Amino acid sequence: MSKTLRLILGDQLNSNHSWFKTIDDSVTYVMMEIRSETDYAHHHIQKVVGIFAAMQEFKNDLLSKNHNVIYIYINDNDNLESFEKNIQNLILKQNFTHFEYQLPDEYRVDLDLKNLCKSILISSSVVDSEHFFTTRSELGDFFEGKKIYLMESFYRAMRKKHNILMEGDKPLTGQWNYDGENRKKLPKNHKSTSPLVFNNDVSNIYDELAKTDVKTIGTIDSKNFVWPINREQSLQLLDFFATECLPLFGSYQDAMSPNEWSLYHSRISFSMNVKMISPHEVIDRCIEEWKKRPSEIEFNQLEGFVRQIIGWREYMRGIYWNKMPEFAKLNFFNNQEKLPNWFWTGKTKMNCLKDAITQSLNYAYAHHIQRLMITGNFALLAGIHPDEVDAWYLGIYIDAFEWVEITNTRGMSQFADGGIVATKPYVSSASYIDKMSHYCGSCFYKKAVKTGEKACPFNSLYWNFYDRNEKKLGKNPRIGMMYNVWRKMKPEDKTALLQQADFYLKNINEL
Repeated sequence: MSKTLRLILGDQLNSNHSWFKTIDDSVTYVMMEIRSETDYAHHHIQKVVGIFAAMQEFKNDLLSKNHNVIYIYINDNDNLESFEKNIQNLILKQNFTHFEYQLPDEYRVDLDLKNLCKSILISSSVVDSEHFFTTRSELGDFFEGKKIYLMESFYRAMRKKHNILMEGDKPLTGQWNYDGENRKKLPKNHKSTSPLVFNNDVSNIYDELAKTDVKTIGTIDSKNFVWPINREQSLQLLDFFATECLPLFGSYQDAMSPNEWSLYHSRISFSMNVKMISPHEVIDRCIEEWKKRPSEIEFNQLEGFVRQIIGWREYMRGIYWNKMPEFAKLNFFNNQEKLPNWFWTGKTKMNCLKDAITQSLNYAYAHHIQRLMITGNFALLAGIHPDEVDAWYLGIYIDAFEWVEITNTRGMSQFADGGIVATKPYVSSASYIDKMSHYCGSCFYKKAVKTGEKACPFNSLYWNFYDRNEKKLGKNPRIGMMYNVWRKMKPEDKTALLQQADFYLKNINEL
Protein backbone atom coordinates (compact mmCIF):
# COMPACT_ATOMS: atom_id res chain seq x y z
CA MET A 1 0.00 0.00 0.00
CA SER A 2 1.34 3.47 -0.87
CA LYS A 3 1.99 5.84 1.99
CA THR A 4 2.68 9.52 1.25
CA LEU A 5 4.41 11.97 3.58
CA ARG A 6 3.73 15.64 2.86
CA LEU A 7 5.83 18.41 4.42
CA ILE A 8 4.16 21.71 5.40
CA LEU A 9 6.59 24.55 6.13
CA GLY A 10 5.90 27.22 8.75
CA ASP A 11 5.15 29.77 6.02
CA GLN A 12 2.81 27.47 4.08
CA LEU A 13 -0.31 27.63 6.24
CA ASN A 14 -2.72 27.79 3.32
CA SER A 15 -5.90 25.95 4.30
CA ASN A 16 -7.31 26.50 0.77
CA HIS A 17 -4.47 24.57 -0.87
CA SER A 18 -5.70 21.78 -3.15
CA TRP A 19 -3.83 19.26 -0.96
CA PHE A 20 -6.51 19.59 1.69
CA LYS A 21 -9.59 19.27 -0.54
CA THR A 22 -9.71 15.52 0.05
CA ILE A 23 -9.03 13.44 3.11
CA ASP A 24 -6.86 10.48 2.22
CA ASP A 25 -5.86 7.90 4.82
CA SER A 26 -2.73 7.11 2.85
CA VAL A 27 -1.49 10.70 3.24
CA THR A 28 0.22 12.05 6.37
CA TYR A 29 1.24 15.68 6.83
CA VAL A 30 4.31 16.63 8.83
CA MET A 31 5.08 19.98 10.42
CA MET A 32 8.15 20.72 12.49
CA GLU A 33 9.61 23.34 14.81
CA ILE A 34 13.33 23.03 14.18
CA ARG A 35 16.57 24.74 15.07
CA SER A 36 17.71 25.14 11.47
CA GLU A 37 14.74 27.56 11.09
CA THR A 38 15.00 29.35 14.44
CA ASP A 39 18.77 29.82 14.16
CA TYR A 40 19.51 30.94 10.56
CA ALA A 41 18.93 34.54 11.73
CA HIS A 42 18.78 36.30 15.09
CA HIS A 43 14.96 36.49 15.15
CA HIS A 44 12.57 38.63 17.15
CA ILE A 45 10.92 36.59 19.91
CA GLN A 46 7.50 37.55 18.52
CA LYS A 47 8.45 36.19 15.10
CA VAL A 48 9.46 32.76 16.41
CA VAL A 49 6.50 32.52 18.79
CA GLY A 50 4.10 33.86 16.16
CA ILE A 51 5.13 31.32 13.52
CA PHE A 52 5.03 28.42 16.01
CA ALA A 53 1.59 29.55 17.27
CA ALA A 54 0.25 29.79 13.71
CA MET A 55 1.70 26.36 12.89
CA GLN A 56 0.06 24.79 15.94
CA GLU A 57 -3.29 26.40 15.10
CA PHE A 58 -2.99 25.08 11.54
CA LYS A 59 -2.16 21.60 12.84
CA ASN A 60 -5.26 21.66 15.06
CA ASP A 61 -7.38 22.77 12.10
CA LEU A 62 -6.10 19.88 9.95
CA LEU A 63 -6.73 17.39 12.74
CA SER A 64 -10.27 18.70 13.23
CA LYS A 65 -10.89 17.92 9.54
CA ASN A 66 -9.59 14.34 10.02
CA HIS A 67 -6.28 14.72 8.20
CA ASN A 68 -3.35 12.67 9.50
CA VAL A 69 -0.73 14.99 11.01
CA ILE A 70 2.64 14.45 12.65
CA TYR A 71 3.73 17.55 14.56
CA ILE A 72 7.28 17.79 15.88
CA TYR A 73 7.64 20.30 18.73
CA ILE A 74 10.85 22.20 19.43
CA ASN A 75 11.63 20.20 22.59
CA ASP A 76 10.50 16.74 21.46
CA ASN A 77 13.12 14.12 22.32
CA ASP A 78 13.07 12.67 18.82
CA ASN A 79 13.34 16.08 17.08
CA LEU A 80 16.52 15.87 15.00
CA GLU A 81 16.36 19.65 14.32
CA SER A 82 16.49 19.65 10.50
CA PHE A 83 14.10 18.87 7.67
CA GLU A 84 16.40 16.24 6.23
CA LYS A 85 17.07 14.29 9.42
CA ASN A 86 13.45 14.38 10.62
CA ILE A 87 12.09 13.32 7.21
CA GLN A 88 14.61 10.50 6.84
CA ASN A 89 13.77 9.30 10.34
CA LEU A 90 10.01 9.28 9.61
CA ILE A 91 10.47 7.43 6.31
CA LEU A 92 12.53 4.79 8.05
CA LYS A 93 10.21 4.34 11.04
CA GLN A 94 6.84 4.54 9.31
CA ASN A 95 7.63 3.04 5.89
CA PHE A 96 6.45 5.95 3.74
CA THR A 97 6.71 5.22 0.02
CA HIS A 98 6.44 8.76 -1.39
CA PHE A 99 7.46 12.25 -0.22
CA GLU A 100 5.88 15.54 -1.34
CA TYR A 101 6.42 19.21 -0.55
CA GLN A 102 5.25 22.62 -1.74
CA LEU A 103 7.67 24.97 -3.49
CA PRO A 104 9.42 26.91 -0.70
CA ASP A 105 9.83 30.68 -0.98
CA GLU A 106 13.41 30.84 0.28
CA TYR A 107 16.43 29.82 -1.78
CA ARG A 108 18.08 28.26 1.28
CA VAL A 109 15.12 25.95 1.97
CA ASP A 110 14.67 25.21 -1.73
CA LEU A 111 18.24 23.83 -1.83
CA ASP A 112 17.74 21.87 1.40
CA LEU A 113 14.63 20.14 0.07
CA LYS A 114 16.16 19.40 -3.34
CA ASN A 115 19.13 17.80 -1.57
CA LEU A 116 16.77 15.91 0.72
CA CYS A 117 14.95 14.41 -2.28
CA LYS A 118 18.29 13.22 -3.67
CA SER A 119 19.21 11.58 -0.37
CA ILE A 120 16.02 9.58 0.28
CA LEU A 121 15.38 6.18 -1.30
CA ILE A 122 11.69 6.77 -2.09
CA SER A 123 10.04 8.77 -4.88
CA SER A 124 9.36 12.48 -4.36
CA SER A 125 7.45 15.32 -6.01
CA VAL A 126 6.88 19.03 -5.56
CA VAL A 127 3.75 21.15 -6.09
CA ASP A 128 3.10 24.89 -6.21
CA SER A 129 2.18 26.69 -2.98
CA GLU A 130 -0.88 28.12 -4.80
CA HIS A 131 -0.44 31.52 -3.18
CA PHE A 132 1.14 34.08 -5.52
CA PHE A 133 -0.19 35.78 -8.65
CA THR A 134 3.04 34.90 -10.48
CA THR A 135 5.35 31.94 -10.96
CA ARG A 136 8.98 32.12 -9.83
CA SER A 137 10.21 32.77 -13.37
CA GLU A 138 7.48 35.11 -14.62
CA LEU A 139 9.24 38.39 -13.85
CA GLY A 140 12.51 37.17 -15.38
CA ASP A 141 10.65 36.18 -18.55
CA PHE A 142 8.83 39.54 -18.62
CA PHE A 143 12.08 41.55 -18.46
CA GLU A 144 14.20 39.19 -20.57
CA GLY A 145 16.97 41.11 -22.36
CA LYS A 146 16.35 44.31 -20.37
CA LYS A 147 18.90 45.97 -18.08
CA ILE A 148 16.37 47.84 -15.96
CA TYR A 149 13.53 45.96 -14.27
CA LEU A 150 11.00 48.78 -13.99
CA MET A 151 8.38 47.91 -11.39
CA GLU A 152 5.75 50.20 -12.93
CA SER A 153 5.72 48.33 -16.26
CA PHE A 154 5.46 44.99 -14.41
CA TYR A 155 2.64 46.35 -12.24
CA ARG A 156 0.66 47.48 -15.28
CA ALA A 157 1.11 44.09 -16.95
CA MET A 158 -0.14 42.41 -13.77
CA ARG A 159 -3.21 44.64 -13.66
CA LYS A 160 -3.99 43.72 -17.28
CA LYS A 161 -3.30 40.00 -16.91
CA HIS A 162 -5.46 39.60 -13.82
CA ASN A 163 -8.07 42.20 -14.84
CA ILE A 164 -7.71 44.21 -11.63
CA LEU A 165 -9.15 47.75 -11.65
CA MET A 166 -9.34 47.64 -15.44
CA GLU A 167 -11.84 48.68 -18.08
CA GLY A 168 -10.88 46.59 -21.09
CA ASP A 169 -7.14 47.14 -21.52
CA LYS A 170 -7.22 50.61 -19.89
CA PRO A 171 -6.95 51.45 -16.18
CA LEU A 172 -10.36 52.01 -14.61
CA THR A 173 -9.94 55.75 -14.04
CA GLY A 174 -7.64 56.45 -16.99
CA GLN A 175 -4.66 56.73 -14.62
CA TRP A 176 -2.41 53.83 -13.58
CA ASN A 177 -0.64 55.20 -10.56
CA TYR A 178 -1.67 57.63 -7.79
CA ASP A 179 1.65 57.64 -5.92
CA GLY A 180 1.85 61.43 -6.09
CA GLU A 181 -1.28 61.73 -3.96
CA ASN A 182 -0.03 59.30 -1.34
CA ARG A 183 2.65 61.33 0.42
CA LYS A 184 0.85 63.42 3.02
CA LYS A 185 2.12 64.20 6.50
CA LEU A 186 -0.29 63.57 9.35
CA PRO A 187 -1.95 66.82 10.42
CA LYS A 188 -0.95 68.02 13.91
CA ASN A 189 -3.12 66.53 16.68
CA HIS A 190 -4.52 63.98 14.18
CA LYS A 191 -5.79 60.90 15.99
CA SER A 192 -5.60 57.83 13.80
CA THR A 193 -7.77 54.73 14.19
CA SER A 194 -6.83 52.56 17.18
CA PRO A 195 -5.36 49.36 15.74
CA LEU A 196 -7.13 46.03 16.02
CA VAL A 197 -4.92 43.80 18.15
CA PHE A 198 -5.47 40.30 19.45
CA ASN A 199 -4.99 38.94 22.96
CA ASN A 200 -3.62 35.53 22.12
CA ASP A 201 -2.19 33.56 25.03
CA VAL A 202 0.99 32.02 23.60
CA SER A 203 2.73 31.60 26.96
CA ASN A 204 3.03 27.82 26.54
CA ILE A 205 5.06 28.31 23.33
CA TYR A 206 7.14 31.06 24.94
CA ASP A 207 7.83 28.81 27.95
CA GLU A 208 8.95 25.94 25.69
CA LEU A 209 11.29 28.29 23.79
CA ALA A 210 12.71 29.52 27.08
CA LYS A 211 13.91 25.97 27.77
CA THR A 212 16.12 26.12 24.66
CA ASP A 213 19.14 28.30 23.93
CA VAL A 214 17.49 29.86 20.85
CA LYS A 215 18.75 33.45 20.74
CA THR A 216 16.10 36.10 20.12
CA ILE A 217 15.72 39.88 20.24
CA GLY A 218 12.86 42.17 21.22
CA THR A 219 10.09 41.88 23.80
CA ILE A 220 6.82 39.97 24.03
CA ASP A 221 3.69 39.89 26.17
CA SER A 222 3.07 36.17 25.79
CA LYS A 223 -0.34 36.35 27.49
CA ASN A 224 -1.56 39.06 25.10
CA PHE A 225 0.09 38.38 21.76
CA VAL A 226 -1.18 41.07 19.38
CA TRP A 227 -0.66 39.32 16.01
CA PRO A 228 -3.15 37.02 14.26
CA ILE A 229 -2.27 33.34 14.61
CA ASN A 230 -4.93 31.70 12.43
CA ARG A 231 -6.98 32.31 9.32
CA GLU A 232 -10.03 33.56 11.21
CA GLN A 233 -8.05 36.30 12.96
CA SER A 234 -6.23 37.15 9.73
CA LEU A 235 -9.56 37.70 7.98
CA GLN A 236 -10.71 39.85 10.92
CA LEU A 237 -7.63 42.02 10.53
CA LEU A 238 -8.18 42.29 6.77
CA ASP A 239 -11.81 43.27 7.39
CA PHE A 240 -10.73 45.90 9.92
CA PHE A 241 -8.29 47.37 7.42
CA ALA A 242 -10.86 47.50 4.62
CA THR A 243 -13.55 49.15 6.74
CA GLU A 244 -11.55 51.35 9.14
CA CYS A 245 -8.15 52.11 7.58
CA LEU A 246 -8.45 51.94 3.79
CA PRO A 247 -10.32 55.30 3.54
CA LEU A 248 -7.10 57.09 4.62
CA PHE A 249 -4.44 54.49 3.83
CA GLY A 250 -3.12 55.99 0.59
CA SER A 251 -2.92 59.57 1.82
CA TYR A 252 -0.90 58.72 4.93
CA GLN A 253 0.94 55.56 3.88
CA ASP A 254 4.30 57.37 4.04
CA ALA A 255 3.57 59.39 7.20
CA MET A 256 5.37 58.83 10.51
CA SER A 257 4.50 59.94 14.01
CA PRO A 258 5.91 59.10 17.47
CA ASN A 259 3.84 56.59 19.44
CA GLU A 260 1.73 55.77 16.36
CA TRP A 261 2.94 52.29 15.48
CA SER A 262 0.09 51.27 13.20
CA LEU A 263 -1.54 54.37 11.65
CA TYR A 264 -3.65 53.27 8.64
CA HIS A 265 -1.48 50.31 7.63
CA SER A 266 -3.03 46.89 7.18
CA ARG A 267 -0.44 44.89 9.17
CA ILE A 268 -1.53 41.78 7.24
CA SER A 269 1.93 41.06 5.81
CA PHE A 270 2.61 38.41 8.48
CA SER A 271 -0.71 36.69 7.70
CA MET A 272 0.01 36.81 3.97
CA ASN A 273 3.64 35.76 4.22
CA VAL A 274 2.78 32.61 6.19
CA LYS A 275 -0.18 32.16 3.76
CA MET A 276 -3.04 32.22 6.23
CA ILE A 277 -4.68 34.55 3.69
CA SER A 278 -3.95 35.06 0.01
CA PRO A 279 -3.08 38.24 -1.92
CA HIS A 280 -6.04 37.53 -4.19
CA GLU A 281 -8.59 37.63 -1.38
CA VAL A 282 -6.88 40.68 0.15
CA ILE A 283 -7.29 42.65 -3.08
CA ASP A 284 -10.83 41.36 -3.67
CA ARG A 285 -11.91 42.39 -0.15
CA CYS A 286 -10.54 45.94 -0.55
CA ILE A 287 -12.05 46.42 -4.01
CA GLU A 288 -15.39 45.17 -2.64
CA GLU A 289 -15.25 47.78 0.16
CA TRP A 290 -14.38 50.56 -2.29
CA LYS A 291 -17.30 49.61 -4.52
CA LYS A 292 -19.62 49.72 -1.50
CA ARG A 293 -18.38 53.15 -0.35
CA PRO A 294 -17.04 55.05 -3.38
CA SER A 295 -17.83 58.43 -1.84
CA GLU A 296 -15.90 57.56 1.37
CA ILE A 297 -12.93 55.73 -0.18
CA GLU A 298 -11.17 57.76 -2.86
CA PHE A 299 -9.57 55.75 -5.63
CA ASN A 300 -6.01 56.78 -4.70
CA GLN A 301 -6.43 55.06 -1.30
CA LEU A 302 -7.31 51.77 -2.99
CA GLU A 303 -4.81 51.95 -5.86
CA GLY A 304 -1.88 52.60 -3.51
CA PHE A 305 -2.71 49.45 -1.58
CA VAL A 306 -3.35 47.29 -4.66
CA ARG A 307 0.03 48.43 -6.06
CA GLN A 308 1.79 47.22 -2.89
CA ILE A 309 0.22 43.77 -3.18
CA ILE A 310 0.02 42.97 -6.89
CA GLY A 311 2.90 45.21 -7.93
CA TRP A 312 5.59 45.52 -5.29
CA ARG A 313 5.17 42.19 -3.46
CA GLU A 314 5.10 40.08 -6.64
CA TYR A 315 7.88 42.18 -8.19
CA MET A 316 10.19 41.63 -5.21
CA ARG A 317 9.58 37.89 -5.27
CA GLY A 318 10.31 37.83 -9.01
CA ILE A 319 13.59 39.72 -8.52
CA TYR A 320 14.53 37.27 -5.78
CA TRP A 321 14.12 34.15 -7.91
CA ASN A 322 15.69 35.83 -10.94
CA LYS A 323 18.82 37.08 -9.13
CA MET A 324 19.55 34.61 -6.30
CA PRO A 325 21.94 33.40 -5.00
CA GLU A 326 24.26 36.15 -6.36
CA PHE A 327 21.94 38.90 -5.07
CA ALA A 328 22.78 38.00 -1.46
CA LYS A 329 26.43 38.98 -2.00
CA LEU A 330 26.02 42.28 -3.87
CA ASN A 331 27.72 45.30 -2.28
CA PHE A 332 27.79 48.06 -4.91
CA PHE A 333 29.34 50.71 -2.62
CA ASN A 334 31.69 48.23 -0.92
CA ASN A 335 30.32 49.33 2.47
CA GLN A 336 32.11 47.64 5.38
CA GLU A 337 30.95 49.16 8.68
CA LYS A 338 29.06 47.44 11.50
CA LEU A 339 25.60 48.45 12.69
CA PRO A 340 25.66 50.83 15.66
CA ASN A 341 24.97 49.11 19.00
CA TRP A 342 21.77 51.10 19.47
CA PHE A 343 20.12 49.30 16.55
CA TRP A 344 19.60 46.51 19.10
CA THR A 345 18.38 48.72 21.95
CA GLY A 346 16.81 51.87 20.47
CA LYS A 347 18.96 53.96 22.81
CA THR A 348 19.94 56.86 20.58
CA LYS A 349 19.37 60.62 20.85
CA MET A 350 17.99 60.74 17.30
CA ASN A 351 14.21 60.77 17.76
CA CYS A 352 13.31 59.18 14.43
CA LEU A 353 15.66 56.23 14.92
CA LYS A 354 14.81 55.85 18.60
CA ASP A 355 11.10 55.64 17.74
CA ALA A 356 11.42 53.34 14.71
CA ILE A 357 13.83 50.94 16.44
CA THR A 358 12.00 50.88 19.80
CA GLN A 359 8.74 50.22 17.97
CA SER A 360 10.42 47.40 16.04
CA LEU A 361 11.72 45.84 19.25
CA ASN A 362 8.30 46.14 20.93
CA TYR A 363 6.05 45.05 18.06
CA ALA A 364 8.35 43.24 15.56
CA TYR A 365 6.92 45.75 13.09
CA ALA A 366 7.59 49.06 11.36
CA HIS A 367 5.93 50.31 8.21
CA HIS A 368 7.72 50.62 4.87
CA ILE A 369 8.82 54.27 5.19
CA GLN A 370 10.21 53.74 8.69
CA ARG A 371 12.21 50.84 7.26
CA LEU A 372 13.29 52.62 4.07
CA MET A 373 13.77 56.26 5.09
CA ILE A 374 14.72 56.00 8.78
CA THR A 375 16.65 52.83 9.64
CA GLY A 376 17.63 51.98 6.05
CA ASN A 377 18.49 55.57 5.17
CA PHE A 378 20.80 55.88 8.18
CA ALA A 379 22.50 52.52 7.53
CA LEU A 380 23.28 53.51 3.93
CA LEU A 381 24.54 56.98 4.87
CA ALA A 382 26.75 55.41 7.55
CA GLY A 383 28.28 52.88 5.12
CA ILE A 384 27.05 49.78 6.95
CA HIS A 385 27.84 46.43 5.31
CA PRO A 386 24.70 45.08 3.54
CA ASP A 387 25.13 41.72 5.35
CA GLU A 388 24.70 43.54 8.68
CA VAL A 389 21.62 45.39 7.47
CA ASP A 390 20.13 42.22 5.96
CA ALA A 391 20.56 40.24 9.16
CA TRP A 392 18.90 42.97 11.21
CA TYR A 393 15.85 43.32 8.96
CA LEU A 394 15.45 39.56 8.50
CA GLY A 395 15.54 39.02 12.25
CA ILE A 396 13.58 41.90 13.70
CA TYR A 397 10.39 41.93 11.62
CA ILE A 398 7.60 39.39 12.04
CA ASP A 399 6.82 39.52 8.30
CA ALA A 400 10.44 39.17 7.14
CA PHE A 401 11.17 36.12 5.00
CA GLU A 402 14.22 36.28 2.79
CA TRP A 403 12.35 36.36 -0.54
CA VAL A 404 10.75 39.68 0.36
CA GLU A 405 13.26 41.04 2.88
CA ILE A 406 16.53 40.82 0.97
CA THR A 407 15.24 42.42 -2.23
CA ASN A 408 13.80 45.32 -0.24
CA THR A 409 16.86 45.69 1.99
CA ARG A 410 19.80 44.99 -0.28
CA GLY A 411 18.05 46.39 -3.35
CA MET A 412 15.60 49.17 -2.56
CA SER A 413 17.03 50.33 0.77
CA GLN A 414 20.81 49.87 0.49
CA PHE A 415 21.25 50.10 -3.32
CA ALA A 416 23.76 47.28 -2.90
CA ASP A 417 22.49 45.80 -6.17
CA GLY A 418 23.70 48.88 -8.06
CA GLY A 419 20.25 49.70 -9.43
CA ILE A 420 18.39 46.47 -10.27
CA VAL A 421 15.47 47.36 -7.99
CA ALA A 422 15.73 51.13 -7.58
CA THR A 423 16.89 53.74 -10.08
CA LYS A 424 18.62 55.80 -7.35
CA PRO A 425 19.69 55.38 -3.72
CA TYR A 426 16.97 56.23 -1.19
CA VAL A 427 18.84 58.64 1.06
CA SER A 428 17.78 61.93 2.58
CA SER A 429 18.81 64.64 4.97
CA ALA A 430 16.64 65.78 7.88
CA SER A 431 14.36 67.83 5.62
CA TYR A 432 12.57 64.77 4.17
CA ILE A 433 12.19 63.17 7.61
CA ASP A 434 10.67 66.40 8.95
CA LYS A 435 8.41 66.71 5.91
CA MET A 436 6.92 63.24 6.48
CA SER A 437 6.98 62.97 10.28
CA HIS A 438 6.57 64.62 13.67
CA TYR A 439 9.93 63.36 14.96
CA CYS A 440 12.14 66.39 14.55
CA GLY A 441 10.41 69.01 16.73
CA SER A 442 11.35 67.41 20.05
CA CYS A 443 14.66 65.83 19.01
CA PHE A 444 17.96 66.39 20.82
CA TYR A 445 19.46 67.29 17.43
CA LYS A 446 18.39 70.29 15.36
CA LYS A 447 16.95 69.45 11.95
CA ALA A 448 18.08 72.67 10.23
CA VAL A 449 21.65 72.64 11.62
CA LYS A 450 24.27 71.01 9.40
CA THR A 451 27.47 71.39 11.42
CA GLY A 452 28.48 72.05 14.99
CA GLU A 453 26.87 71.05 18.26
CA LYS A 454 23.46 69.36 17.94
CA ALA A 455 23.61 69.31 14.13
CA CYS A 456 21.29 66.56 12.86
CA PRO A 457 23.55 63.65 11.81
CA PHE A 458 21.45 63.00 8.71
CA ASN A 459 22.54 66.37 7.24
CA SER A 460 26.31 65.92 7.16
CA LEU A 461 26.11 62.17 6.53
CA TYR A 462 23.91 62.87 3.50
CA TRP A 463 26.51 65.07 1.79
CA ASN A 464 29.32 62.79 2.91
CA PHE A 465 27.53 59.88 1.20
CA TYR A 466 27.33 61.74 -2.12
CA ASP A 467 30.92 62.92 -1.88
CA ARG A 468 32.20 59.43 -1.03
CA ASN A 469 30.31 57.79 -3.91
CA GLU A 470 30.64 60.42 -6.65
CA LYS A 471 32.52 58.08 -8.98
CA LYS A 472 29.67 55.59 -8.87
CA LEU A 473 26.74 57.99 -8.76
CA GLY A 474 27.92 61.15 -10.50
CA LYS A 475 26.39 60.22 -13.86
CA ASN A 476 23.06 59.01 -12.47
CA PRO A 477 20.49 61.36 -14.10
CA ARG A 478 18.08 61.08 -11.17
CA ILE A 479 20.53 62.65 -8.74
CA GLY A 480 22.45 65.03 -10.96
CA MET A 481 20.80 67.98 -9.23
CA MET A 482 22.29 67.01 -5.87
CA TYR A 483 25.78 66.89 -7.35
CA ASN A 484 25.24 70.31 -8.89
CA VAL A 485 24.37 71.68 -5.44
CA TRP A 486 27.42 69.93 -3.90
CA ARG A 487 29.82 71.24 -6.56
CA LYS A 488 28.62 74.81 -6.11
CA MET A 489 29.16 74.82 -2.34
CA LYS A 490 31.99 76.88 -0.92
CA PRO A 491 35.09 74.74 -0.24
CA GLU A 492 35.04 75.68 3.47
CA ASP A 493 31.36 74.58 3.77
CA LYS A 494 32.15 71.27 2.11
CA THR A 495 35.08 70.71 4.45
CA ALA A 496 32.95 71.51 7.51
CA LEU A 497 30.27 69.04 6.42
CA LEU A 498 32.77 66.25 5.74
CA GLN A 499 34.53 66.86 9.06
CA GLN A 500 31.19 66.78 10.88
CA ALA A 501 30.28 63.50 9.17
CA ASP A 502 33.67 62.03 10.02
CA PHE A 503 33.21 62.95 13.68
CA TYR A 504 29.75 61.34 13.78
CA LEU A 505 30.93 58.17 12.03
CA LYS A 506 33.85 57.81 14.45
CA ASN A 507 31.46 58.25 17.39
CA ILE A 508 28.48 56.44 15.91
CA ASN A 509 27.63 54.48 19.05
CA GLU A 510 27.22 57.72 21.00
CA LEU A 511 24.76 59.38 18.61
